[in-house]
Amino acid sequence: MIGGLIGLILGGLGAWGVAHVSARRSALTARSLAEQIISSAEREAQTIRMQGDLQSKAESLRRRAELDAEIDASRKDLREQERRLEKRDDLLDQRFELLNVKEREIEAAQHRQTAQQEEIEKTRDQARRIKSDQLDELQRISGLGSVVARALLLSRIENDLRVEIGGRILRHEEMIRETSQVKAREILSIAIQRYAASHTAEVTVSTVDIPNDEMKGRIIGREGRNIRAFEKATGVDVIVDDTPGVVVVTGFDSVRREIAKVSLEKLIQDGRIHPSRIEELVRETQDEMDEHILKLGQEAARETEVVGLHDKLLDYLGRLKFRTSYSQNVLRHSIEVAFLTGMMAEEIGLSGALGRRCGLLHDLGKAADHEMEGGHPAVGAELLRRYGEGPEVAHAALGHHDDLRVDAPYTVLVAAADAVSASRPGARRATLEKYVRRLEELESLVLGFPGVEQAYAVQAGREVRVMVDSQQLDDASAAALCREIAQSIQNQLTYPGEVKVTVLRETRCVEIAR
Repeated sequence: MIGGLIGLILGGLGAWGVAHVSARRSALTARSLAEQIISSAEREAQTIRMQGDLQSKAESLRRRAELDAEIDASRKDLREQERRLEKRDDLLDQRFELLNVKEREIEAAQHRQTAQQEEIEKTRDQARRIKSDQLDELQRISGLGSVVARALLLSRIENDLRVEIGGRILRHEEMIRETSQVKAREILSIAIQRYAASHTAEVTVSTVDIPNDEMKGRIIGREGRNIRAFEKATGVDVIVDDTPGVVVVTGFDSVRREIAKVSLEKLIQDGRIHPSRIEELVRETQDEMDEHILKLGQEAARETEVVGLHDKLLDYLGRLKFRTSYSQNVLRHSIEVAFLTGMMAEEIGLSGALGRRCGLLHDLGKAADHEMEGGHPAVGAELLRRYGEGPEVAHAALGHHDDLRVDAPYTVLVAAADAVSASRPGARRATLEKYVRRLEELESLVLGFPGVEQAYAVQAGREVRVMVDSQQLDDASAAALCREIAQSIQNQLTYPGEVKVTVLRETRCVEIAR
């Protein structure tokens, strides 16, 4: 056992020795490897340091070169600016020198002007003294004062120029009249050509057809109760005479007459004719007619493109459908005047919309002239003001018959369009008695002027030709007489459109040879 232990000990010592030697060798190897790594790292670090130094030097050289280039450019800019400043200084010096020269010239001119002004003042004073001396000498020689002499001179000049002034006035008036007539005809012709509407006159008699004469007895009723109830409910008169197949309805109010006509047609169609049925149908027809009238007013406003009208104005406008003037339907006449006024307003640079509004509403008073006092122009103007229309519209309604001084352009246009619509061939019908009476009134009015020998109304009363005595009137007096006749016709007579006045003055020379 001892031997085994010794062996183990010796073996352990041997192993330890081998391990110690191996460890020592490993340590030496690691140390040498570490020294190699360190030396290699130091060489690499030195190389990197050298490369960094080189790069920094190259970068510094590049930046220095860039800075040098920028400095050179800045120096060039500075030198250029210096040259420009030097040139500007030279120009300023030259201008300053020119200003000095100008100032010296201005001062010299002012001195000369002052001297001239003094010389002029001296000349004026001398002229005033000479004029005063001459006036004193003239007054001494003539024995007249300055006021009397001036009056005599002006009177002599006025007498010399009176004839020439009158002739010039006549020439200028004729030229202005011709120019204005040509322009007015052009505007009217353009408006009439652009608007073409039906203008046939309407028959104003309201008649109701009946199927047989037996119906007349049913309309009259027992002891006339049916016809009395009908006339009381409608406010019209019913004429049942011997005319076969016709019953005539008459009344002052055209709307009531239309209601009565429609109600009677319904009664004849229904067949049940008695007082209670009559009252019922008349009420229904009244309501239907109110709606129909408002619809007619709305359609007229829509046709003429007039917006924003009060409902009451639309109602009055629709009632014009049942009014006639010289058998011309007033609503169609108003629509035609609206279009003509709008077109003429656009031709002269005014508002076409306002012109159509004035034209459409100019005869509105005819729908209510039986309800209010006054003529239809005043009634229409009052209604238009009451329901919010502008002053141009109200003035057009008030003055479209030239009853007042016209100071609004739309009123003139409405008056012209109203005359055009009324004077169209076939637009209005007048009786023979009225036609002859109008011609006689026109001729008798003209014959009342002094110096008038004969007067002839021609062209259906739209022109009057006047023969004057050449011994009593000269050309200037004839021109004045023509104007007075036209003014009297305008103030005293009622006529559609316009009347042309032509004054003829003839001088006859007769000699007899013996």
